[in-house]
Amino acid sequence: MAQGTVPSAAGAGGGGCPSAPAVSTTPPGTPRAAPPPPSTFATGFYYAVELYFDPALENQVLKAWNALARRQLGSRLIDAAARPHLPLLHLPAAALPPPGTGAGGDPLLRLAPSLRALASRLDPLALALSSLAALPASASSSPHDNVLFLAPTPTAALLGLHAQLCELLRKDAGVEVPDAFRPDHWLPRCAVAVDVPRGRMAEAFCVLRELKLLPVSGYGMDIALVEVGATVRELVSYPLGGGSSAGAD
Repeated sequence: MAQGTVPSAAGAGGGGCPSAPAVSTTPPGTPRAAPPPPSTFATGFYYAVELYFDPALENQVLKAWNALARRQLGSRLIDAAARPHLPLLHLPAAALPPPGTGAGGDPLLRLAPSLRALASRLDPLALALSSLAALPASASSSPHDNVLFLAPTPTAALLGLHAQLCELLRKDAGVEVPDAFRPDHWLPRCAVAVDVPRGRMAEAFCVLRELKLLPVSGYGMDIALVEVGATVRELVSYPLGGGSSAGAD
Protein backbone atom coordinates (compact mmCIF):
# COMPACT_ATOMS: atom_id res chain seq x y z
CA MET A 1 0.00 0.00 0.00
CA ALA A 2 1.43 3.34 -1.00
CA GLN A 3 1.46 5.83 1.82
CA GLY A 4 2.75 9.30 2.53
CA THR A 5 6.32 9.70 3.58
CA VAL A 6 7.38 11.77 6.54
CA PRO A 7 9.65 14.47 5.11
CA SER A 8 12.21 16.50 6.97
CA ALA A 9 11.55 20.08 7.98
CA ALA A 10 14.54 21.31 5.98
CA GLY A 11 13.89 23.33 2.86
CA ALA A 12 10.38 24.22 3.86
CA GLY A 13 10.60 27.76 2.59
CA GLY A 14 10.82 29.07 -0.93
CA GLY A 15 8.37 30.28 -3.53
CA GLY A 16 6.00 33.14 -3.02
CA CYS A 17 4.18 31.70 0.00
CA PRO A 18 4.69 33.04 3.52
CA SER A 19 7.37 31.26 5.50
CA ALA A 20 6.31 28.69 8.07
CA PRO A 21 6.32 29.97 11.66
CA ALA A 22 9.59 29.45 13.51
CA VAL A 23 7.94 28.57 16.80
CA SER A 24 8.35 24.83 16.28
CA THR A 25 11.03 22.63 14.75
CA THR A 26 9.15 19.38 15.29
CA PRO A 27 9.33 17.33 12.08
CA PRO A 28 6.05 16.29 10.45
CA GLY A 29 4.87 12.93 11.73
CA THR A 30 5.95 13.54 15.35
CA PRO A 31 3.02 12.98 17.76
CA ARG A 32 1.68 16.29 19.02
CA ALA A 33 0.13 16.94 22.42
CA ALA A 34 -1.96 19.86 21.15
CA PRO A 35 -4.20 20.69 19.48
CA PRO A 36 -6.41 17.62 19.91
CA PRO A 37 -7.32 15.75 16.72
CA PRO A 38 -10.89 15.57 15.47
CA SER A 39 -13.35 13.38 17.32
CA THR A 40 -13.19 10.56 14.78
CA PHE A 41 -9.49 10.11 15.54
CA ALA A 42 -9.64 10.84 19.25
CA THR A 43 -12.73 9.10 20.58
CA GLY A 44 -13.04 5.95 18.49
CA PHE A 45 -13.19 4.85 14.92
CA TYR A 46 -15.46 4.55 11.94
CA TYR A 47 -15.60 2.46 8.80
CA ALA A 48 -15.11 3.92 5.35
CA VAL A 49 -15.60 2.73 1.80
CA GLU A 50 -12.92 4.37 -0.34
CA LEU A 51 -12.04 4.59 -4.01
CA TYR A 52 -8.30 4.13 -4.54
CA PHE A 53 -6.36 5.60 -7.47
CA ASP A 54 -3.92 4.27 -10.03
CA PRO A 55 -0.25 4.61 -8.93
CA ALA A 56 0.48 7.70 -11.03
CA LEU A 57 -2.50 9.66 -9.71
CA GLU A 58 -1.81 8.47 -6.16
CA ASN A 59 1.75 9.77 -6.39
CA GLN A 60 0.53 13.20 -7.51
CA VAL A 61 -1.71 13.42 -4.44
CA LEU A 62 1.16 12.30 -2.21
CA LYS A 63 3.21 15.24 -3.53
CA ALA A 64 0.56 17.55 -2.08
CA TRP A 65 0.52 15.69 1.26
CA ASN A 66 4.27 15.93 1.59
CA ALA A 67 4.48 19.58 0.51
CA LEU A 68 1.98 20.56 3.20
CA ALA A 69 3.70 18.40 5.82
CA ARG A 70 7.06 20.04 5.11
CA ARG A 71 5.49 23.40 5.89
CA GLN A 72 3.81 21.99 9.02
CA LEU A 73 0.42 22.71 7.49
CA GLY A 74 -1.00 19.25 8.11
CA SER A 75 0.44 15.75 8.46
CA ARG A 76 -2.38 13.76 10.07
CA LEU A 77 -3.07 11.79 6.88
CA ILE A 78 0.58 10.74 6.77
CA ASP A 79 0.68 10.03 10.51
CA ALA A 80 -2.41 7.80 10.19
CA ALA A 81 -0.85 5.76 7.34
CA ALA A 82 -3.78 6.72 5.12
CA ARG A 83 -3.80 6.28 1.36
CA PRO A 84 -4.98 8.87 -1.21
CA HIS A 85 -8.62 8.20 -2.03
CA LEU A 86 -12.13 9.49 -2.60
CA PRO A 87 -14.39 8.64 0.37
CA LEU A 88 -17.56 7.00 -0.93
CA LEU A 89 -19.16 6.30 2.46
CA HIS A 90 -18.47 6.69 6.18
CA LEU A 91 -20.24 4.53 8.75
CA PRO A 92 -20.00 5.17 12.50
CA ALA A 93 -18.46 2.37 14.53
CA ALA A 94 -21.71 1.95 16.45
CA ALA A 95 -23.39 0.81 13.24
CA LEU A 96 -21.24 -2.32 12.98
CA PRO A 97 -19.30 -4.42 15.53
CA PRO A 98 -15.52 -4.69 15.18
CA PRO A 99 -14.26 -7.13 12.52
CA GLY A 100 -13.65 -10.68 13.61
CA THR A 101 -16.22 -10.69 16.42
CA GLY A 102 -18.44 -13.20 14.64
CA ALA A 103 -21.41 -10.93 15.17
CA GLY A 104 -23.99 -10.54 12.43
CA GLY A 105 -22.91 -6.96 11.91
CA ASP A 106 -19.22 -7.76 11.30
CA PRO A 107 -18.29 -5.31 8.50
CA LEU A 108 -16.45 -7.94 6.48
CA LEU A 109 -19.39 -10.34 6.59
CA ARG A 110 -21.95 -7.64 6.01
CA LEU A 111 -20.31 -5.29 3.50
CA ALA A 112 -17.65 -7.25 1.59
CA PRO A 113 -20.03 -9.27 -0.64
CA SER A 114 -21.74 -6.08 -1.85
CA LEU A 115 -18.43 -4.33 -2.49
CA ARG A 116 -17.07 -7.31 -4.39
CA ALA A 117 -20.22 -7.54 -6.52
CA LEU A 118 -20.11 -3.83 -7.35
CA ALA A 119 -16.40 -3.82 -8.21
CA SER A 120 -16.74 -6.87 -10.46
CA ARG A 121 -19.24 -5.19 -12.75
CA LEU A 122 -17.47 -1.83 -13.12
CA ASP A 123 -14.45 -0.82 -15.18
CA PRO A 124 -11.67 1.43 -13.86
CA LEU A 125 -13.18 4.89 -13.53
CA ALA A 126 -11.68 7.90 -15.32
CA LEU A 127 -11.08 10.75 -12.84
CA ALA A 128 -9.96 14.34 -13.18
CA LEU A 129 -8.97 16.23 -10.04
CA SER A 130 -9.67 19.72 -11.31
CA SER A 131 -10.03 22.20 -8.44
CA LEU A 132 -8.84 23.04 -4.95
CA ALA A 133 -11.30 23.74 -2.13
CA ALA A 134 -11.66 23.70 1.65
CA LEU A 135 -14.11 22.75 4.36
CA PRO A 136 -13.67 25.02 7.38
CA ALA A 137 -13.77 23.58 10.87
CA SER A 138 -17.17 23.72 12.53
CA ALA A 139 -17.72 25.97 15.53
CA SER A 140 -17.79 22.93 17.84
CA SER A 141 -14.48 21.42 16.67
CA SER A 142 -10.83 22.36 16.98
CA PRO A 143 -9.71 25.39 14.93
CA HIS A 144 -7.03 23.04 13.54
CA ASP A 145 -9.61 20.75 11.87
CA ASN A 146 -9.84 22.61 8.56
CA VAL A 147 -9.89 20.26 5.55
CA LEU A 148 -8.16 21.08 2.28
CA PHE A 149 -9.08 18.89 -0.69
CA LEU A 150 -8.81 18.34 -4.42
CA ALA A 151 -12.24 18.13 -6.02
CA PRO A 152 -12.85 15.78 -8.94
CA THR A 153 -14.99 16.74 -11.89
CA PRO A 154 -18.38 15.23 -10.94
CA THR A 155 -18.90 13.05 -14.01
CA ALA A 156 -21.99 10.90 -14.54
CA ALA A 157 -19.79 7.81 -14.14
CA LEU A 158 -18.47 8.92 -10.74
CA LEU A 159 -21.87 9.94 -9.42
CA GLY A 160 -23.34 6.72 -10.80
CA LEU A 161 -20.76 4.56 -9.01
CA HIS A 162 -21.58 6.27 -5.74
CA ALA A 163 -25.33 5.92 -6.24
CA GLN A 164 -24.96 2.23 -7.09
CA LEU A 165 -22.88 1.68 -3.94
CA CYS A 166 -25.47 3.33 -1.71
CA GLU A 167 -28.34 1.39 -3.27
CA LEU A 168 -26.51 -1.94 -3.11
CA LEU A 169 -25.53 -1.52 0.54
CA ARG A 170 -29.05 -0.44 1.43
CA LYS A 171 -30.68 -3.41 -0.29
CA ASP A 172 -28.18 -6.20 0.27
CA ALA A 173 -26.50 -5.19 3.55
CA GLY A 174 -29.25 -3.20 5.26
CA VAL A 175 -26.96 -0.19 5.64
CA GLU A 176 -28.52 3.18 6.42
CA VAL A 177 -26.47 5.70 4.46
CA PRO A 178 -25.64 8.80 6.57
CA ASP A 179 -27.12 12.05 5.28
CA ALA A 180 -23.75 13.49 4.24
CA PHE A 181 -23.17 10.52 1.91
CA ARG A 182 -26.61 10.26 0.36
CA PRO A 183 -26.35 10.64 -3.43
CA ASP A 184 -28.14 14.00 -3.31
CA HIS A 185 -25.79 15.36 -0.60
CA TRP A 186 -22.44 13.71 -1.34
CA LEU A 187 -19.47 16.01 -2.00
CA PRO A 188 -16.74 14.01 -3.81
CA ARG A 189 -13.31 15.08 -2.60
CA CYS A 190 -9.76 13.88 -2.16
CA ALA A 191 -8.34 15.27 1.08
CA VAL A 192 -4.77 16.58 1.04
CA ALA A 193 -4.84 17.82 4.66
CA VAL A 194 -7.41 17.46 7.43
CA ASP A 195 -5.68 19.47 10.15
CA VAL A 196 -4.76 22.85 8.68
CA PRO A 197 -4.60 25.61 11.32
CA ARG A 198 -7.31 28.19 10.72
CA GLY A 199 -4.89 31.08 10.45
CA ARG A 200 -2.77 29.32 7.81
CA MET A 201 -5.38 28.29 5.23
CA ALA A 202 -4.24 30.95 2.75
CA GLU A 203 -0.66 29.71 3.05
CA ALA A 204 -1.81 26.12 2.42
CA PHE A 205 -3.65 27.20 -0.73
CA CYS A 206 -0.52 29.01 -1.88
CA VAL A 207 1.71 25.96 -1.33
CA LEU A 208 -0.58 23.79 -3.43
CA ARG A 209 -0.89 26.36 -6.20
CA GLU A 210 2.90 26.47 -6.43
CA LEU A 211 2.97 22.70 -7.05
CA LYS A 212 0.92 23.22 -10.24
CA LEU A 213 -0.66 19.79 -9.88
CA LEU A 214 -4.07 20.69 -11.23
CA PRO A 215 -5.71 19.56 -13.31
CA VAL A 216 -4.48 15.99 -12.94
CA SER A 217 -6.14 12.93 -14.40
CA GLY A 218 -6.06 9.21 -13.72
CA TYR A 219 -8.29 6.34 -12.77
CA GLY A 220 -10.17 4.98 -9.78
CA MET A 221 -8.92 1.40 -9.59
CA ASP A 222 -10.10 -0.26 -6.37
CA ILE A 223 -12.94 -0.10 -3.86
CA ALA A 224 -11.71 -0.65 -0.31
CA LEU A 225 -13.24 -1.08 3.12
CA VAL A 226 -11.09 0.47 5.85
CA GLU A 227 -11.25 1.03 9.58
CA VAL A 228 -10.32 4.61 10.49
CA GLY A 229 -9.04 5.51 13.95
CA ALA A 230 -5.69 6.85 15.09
CA THR A 231 -4.39 4.92 12.09
CA VAL A 232 -6.11 3.59 8.98
CA ARG A 233 -6.37 -0.18 8.57
CA GLU A 234 -7.48 -1.69 5.28
CA LEU A 235 -9.87 -4.61 5.79
CA VAL A 236 -10.40 -5.58 2.16
CA SER A 237 -10.13 -4.10 -1.33
CA TYR A 238 -11.52 -5.15 -4.70
CA PRO A 239 -10.21 -4.05 -8.11
CA LEU A 240 -12.74 -2.55 -10.48
CA GLY A 241 -13.35 -5.01 -13.27
CA GLY A 242 -12.67 -8.06 -11.10
CA GLY A 243 -9.39 -9.83 -10.53
CA SER A 244 -7.83 -10.81 -7.23
CA SER A 245 -8.72 -8.94 -4.05
CA ALA A 246 -6.56 -7.87 -1.15
CA GLY A 247 -7.48 -8.60 2.45
CA ALA A 248 -10.02 -10.95 3.88
CA ASP A 249 -13.32 -11.93 2.33
